[in-house]
Amino acid sequence: MLSERVQRIGFSATLKISAKAKAMKAEGIDVIDLSVGEPDFPTPLNIKQAAKQSIDNNFTKYTANAGIPEL
Repeated sequence: MLSERVQRIGFSATLKISAKAKAMKAEGIDVIDLSVGEPDFPTPLNIKQAAKQSIDNNFTKYTANAGIPEL
């Protein structure tokens, strides 16, 4: 049995939007779904190559909180 507090947790707004986008797609509506962060296309080759290069160069740590100025 779940606690009363857990039972009061509402449905995720993000998941509601995602479900609506999927329903609209099923109706034939052209939708760009940005709700849950899962693209519906493969990662472009140049991004894959850059990610591999970053790993090979040990560029795998968090950046400074100010970000990377070059970007």
